[in-house]
Amino acid sequence: MYKIRVVNTASNALAVQIIRYENRKRIVCKHIGSAHNDKELRNLKRIANDVIDDLSKQLYLFESCSDSTNILHLNQSSFLGVHYTFVYEALAFLIKQFGFDSFCNQLLIDLVIIRIVEPASKLRSIELLELLFGIKHRRQSFYKWAPQWFWLKTKVEQATLNFAIKTYKFNYDLLFYDVTTLYFESFTEDELRKNGFSKDNKAQQPQILVALLVSKEGFPVAYQIFEGNTFEGDTFLPIIKAFVNENKVSHFTVVADAAMLSDKNIEALKDEELFFIVGARLANLANEQILKIDQKMERQDAYTIRIKTNKGFLICSYSEKRYRKGKHEMQKQIEKAKKIITSPSKKKKVKYTKSKDEKLELNQTLIEKNTKLLGIKGYYTNLEESISSNQEIINRYHQLYKIEQAFRISKSDLKSRPIFHYKQQPIQLHILICFMALAITKHIELQSGKSIRKFITECRKISDARMLNKINNKEIKIRTKYTDEVLEIIRKLKLPH
Repeated sequence: MYKIRVVNTASNALAVQIIRYENRKRIVCKHIGSAHNDKELRNLKRIANDVIDDLSKQLYLFESCSDSTNILHLNQSSFLGVHYTFVYEALAFLIKQFGFDSFCNQLLIDLVIIRIVEPASKLRSIELLELLFGIKHRRQSFYKWAPQWFWLKTKVEQATLNFAIKTYKFNYDLLFYDVTTLYFESFTEDELRKNGFSKDNKAQQPQILVALLVSKEGFPVAYQIFEGNTFEGDTFLPIIKAFVNENKVSHFTVVADAAMLSDKNIEALKDEELFFIVGARLANLANEQILKIDQKMERQDAYTIRIKTNKGFLICSYSEKRYRKGKHEMQKQIEKAKKIITSPSKKKKVKYTKSKDEKLELNQTLIEKNTKLLGIKGYYTNLEESISSNQEIINRYHQLYKIEQAFRISKSDLKSRPIFHYKQQPIQLHILICFMALAITKHIELQSGKSIRKFITECRKISDARMLNKINNKEIKIRTKYTDEVLEIIRKLKLPH
């Protein structure tokens, strides 16, 4: 049995020792330190109790005997480094709120967290988890578990959708749809990675298409991956139908840009009795329709008209600002065309020029056509005016920027481009992790009013200094004081602290 002994020293201090008796001999097991007053003596005795507890796992008769605080003597301790445990705890709490922890193992959850904090390759992410948070995972664990994660997409989407319903009162009434491209550092195609129209201006490199559905708040609820050479319009129906079937949705309105508009898509939406709002490319309309718009449209700011077509209702609105900008751009292009025509050495075909008898001349027909459309923007919908007014249709379409925000977050903050993957299943897993991270990120931004980078920056200001107590060989963590900004984040996200 270990005991605490206090003896006088030659310097009139009190030395605290841990002793035990063996064969009637006193053995000093550890010298804790010397005290020069009552407070130091109490602290050294508490440390001695900690050491005895570690040495013997001794149970105390009275609870107060084992109640020791972490006493740290700087001259008997060393600095081990810093962990950013607070930001990890905050993100882990939010992941639990989403319910991801009910079907994802700890490694997958940690990979989502590090994707938000400091995006990197999967193996580098494992290193960062230990460096930033002191969380250790073996590389072999990733290779062991990854094949089982490929099939979690449906569960992840369902958990995200349930969270949107609970937190943002999502009721399927309005959805926004768009696609983006993610290219690879390669020139070799395969079944998934193919060359196609690139939004990143990387047409010579293989890519994939990622389609995303978000709520009116910009919160992601579903996604799908397509081959890189898939036409954007052909992605529209598969993800919409899948979403409708999986969630047994009867009526909702989907908002998309003009690239999704085709006779096939519109007919399919009508057959499914689903409402749509999509952008219209007025310049592609027949001359008769353009003339009809020109005749009906009054050039007054915010003036709207509604015309019935075989694609639904065509709603057109006029904007003075749009008119001025369009006229300025058009005039620049006409001047450029005139210079090309009058400079034989620089002959090349540009907008507002046409060839006639092997000579370039101004395309007056195109100029007149585009002049009629200056300041006018169009939208197609199958919503009757009694359900949604022209202005409501326009306002809903303009909310499409929220999905562009989601893509921007995904590409810039979460670095979703899968540059470290070249096989189909790892790519699918990577996009799954990015989707989970995007959902958490968007929730943080919506609730806190801060960008995810600002959130991470503020949370990383709360660090845990790691100190080693050389007396009992225990590591003690000392957390910095919460800043006002972090306290505001805690309040808005309802984080425990």
